Amino acid sequence: MELKQTGGFAALYAGCAYIFGFSVLLLLLSPEQASEWSHAQRLEFLLENKTLLHIWNNVIYTVFGIVLIFLTLALDTRIPHTDIIRTKATKTLGFIWAALLIASGMIANVGMEKVSSLYASDPALAVTVWQMLGIIQDGLGGGVEVLGGLWVVLISVMALRTRTFSTALNIVGIIVGIAGCLTILPGLSDFGAIFGLGQILWFLCLSVAFFRDNEPL
Repeated sequence: MELKQTGGFAALYAGCAYIFGFSVLLLLLSPEQASEWSHAQRLEFLLENKTLLHIWNNVIYTVFGIVLIFLTLALDTRIPHTDIIRTKATKTLGFIWAALLIASGMIANVGMEKVSSLYASDPALAVTVWQMLGIIQDGLGGGVEVLGGLWVVLISVMALRTRTFSTALNIVGIIVGIAGCLTILPGLSDFGAIFGLGQILWFLCLSVAFFRDNEPL
């Protein structure tokens, strides 16, 4: 029962984290006039909302990564091990993705503190450092979703073959995971939004599947 609850709450958090992330980004961190701002103006706005940005980074990166470790372990326990190599690869991918997300969140928060200190004395240099940090963070935590996408695909394929969760949930997982994998190709980064939005549905349904499962783990 404890593992079921762990998996259920972990998946629930993951889905809610995506909802929180998209909501805050669209409603609070992306003003309508932001498209007309210079890089310096954009940085100044973020520094004015540094606390909110810090919370946002923790929710969608650092804490999400920690929760992902528990979800990966819960799924590894729940899905029968009919293919040892695929099972180990899936668990490894989950841990790697979690580590990159945690690192991305910590780099973002520590980096923003350094940029904030630097901005007072050298705004131009602060903008440059902020842009460099953005590239690093994006590379680690979301610019390319191939790790997360492949993790979701493998889980969904194994669950489909072993009839662990509903067929509909597993098919959704495969579609969402493929969308994430496609972001590795040039010009297809927009599939990252499909991956993120699709994962909201997948994680929330996965949470329900964990909580409603009456079979022993």
